Amino acid sequence: MTTGGQPSRLLAQLQQWIQLRRSVVGERLYVEPAASRPFPSPMAGSQGTSEQELPLPSPQRPRFHMPAIGGEDLFAMGPPWLQSQSLSELYALIHTCTACSLGLQRTNFVFGSGNPRAEIVVIGEAPGAEEDARGEPFVGAAGQLLTRMLQAIQLRREDVYICNVLKCRPPNNRRPTPQEISTCRPYLWKQLELIQPAFLLVLGATAATALLEKEYKIAELRGRPIPFHGMVMVVTYHPAALLRNPQWKSLAWQDLQLLRRLYDAYVDRASCHPCTHGSSGGLRDCL
Repeated sequence: MTTGGQPSRLLAQLQQWIQLRRSVVGERLYVEPAASRPFPSPMAGSQGTSEQELPLPSPQRPRFHMPAIGGEDLFAMGPPWLQSQSLSELYALIHTCTACSLGLQRTNFVFGSGNPRAEIVVIGEAPGAEEDARGEPFVGAAGQLLTRMLQAIQLRREDVYICNVLKCRPPNNRRPTPQEISTCRPYLWKQLELIQPAFLLVLGATAATALLEKEYKIAELRGRPIPFHGMVMVVTYHPAALLRNPQWKSLAWQDLQLLRRLYDAYVDRASCHPCTHGSSGGLRDCL
């Protein structure tokens, strides 16, 4: 048994050691324990679904709780950003992140943009050169095509929230490494927890694989709704891939039409609930 204030001195020394370690090695790489994130298989119960049996998002809120994250230190505490209560607060706490080497090479941290209470979140793979220069997602040629894709199903960019799995650009727009994805993915989880969307429009197999945490080809995922932790995921081709392969645009159009049908069915289900909160977030407040 200790006396004479020794416990408080030990605690102060421990806090000093943690602060010193952070100043030397930067933000720690946080690892998501596999046992705490039992994500569903996209192959389960989503094939052969009729129009009348389309899976719709859960009306319960919150729909999504981000998986627990932890580290290798016995006395490690969760980072402050985990307690963020808004997207702006989250951005303020993570936009200087250097948890992987990409943080040391970026021009800008590309957090996300759009409606913070959106029912639809659009998720890409990683920022490109134009996004890195401007600090906004999907503002280059692929972003212009994405805008037109959304407009084709009567959605504006300001109606949805747009972000990427990675917040920093990989050199030469290469594919993100598994370590980069696992390092940055908790930030995406927290964004989804704060927004609580009903639908995810996932652009490309890399982004879908990052979410599902298992390798899939785009043909295995697109063309059908995928229930995902109370939300519904629709996977389609990345706009950059469509620019390189225009023959895929007809398939992407089918995916967008599917998203619109799902969204309209979701709205119809809530039509019996009078809504007086306006168009930007009213439906979510009625369910």
